[in-house]
Amino acid sequence: MLAVTNQLQLYIHPRYILFTVIMVAIGGVVLVASLIARSAGQEDSEETPGRASRAFSYIGLVLAAALAVGMLALPPATLTSATAQQRDVSSTTVGADTQDAAAVASAPAAAFSSFTVIDWASLLRQTTDVSFYRDKPVSVVGFIVPDSEDPDNVFYVSRFFVTCCAVDAQPTGIPIYLPDWSATFDADAWVQVSGTFETNPSSASTQPLAVQPSEITPVEQPSDPYLY
Repeated sequence: MLAVTNQLQLYIHPRYILFTVIMVAIGGVVLVASLIARSAGQEDSEETPGRASRAFSYIGLVLAAALAVGMLALPPATLTSATAQQRDVSSTTVGADTQDAAAVASAPAAAFSSFTVIDWASLLRQTTDVSFYRDKPVSVVGFIVPDSEDPDNVFYVSRFFVTCCAVDAQPTGIPIYLPDWSATFDADAWVQVSGTFETNPSSASTQPLAVQPSEITPVEQPSDPYLY
């Protein structure tokens, strides 16, 4: 059902969805066939099956049914800012080679309209020369993660990068300088941030650059919140 409702991608990389669905279907067929064969064998046998054997079979069916019902009744939840802070959004190396600084140094402003937080984070790991970011407008969507060094004035607009499944998801993001941001926005809120990179005015944060936002707009969580 998670695959049908397009929610399985909250747990695993989309490239593995078809494989997972096929394997689950095969497993279900094998389980049902095994139970049918076991039942038929017991009917043909002159010996009465043990109560323990029957009990284990029923328990297995009940647990499988309970698991299926639970997955349908409880909607899957995305990873949050708490997870991002535990995995240190400010130091992750995810996407370090996504964009090449030399290749985009002289690109027109329109070329940056499709850049994600991973793209910008990869550039920040290659250069923190503020002149490099002149005339390179930022417009990204992500959720808010408070900066651990200056949580009152700096937050990260973040996304999780998934290579296999949610277990190995790594947070990445770019710092946003907005004094007293929590008076307007909540941690975990999804926003679209537009602005430009400038020298970070925060005296507490060790991030040399931060986006000076020209506009921050609340948005709905994307149907596919992770980046791949």
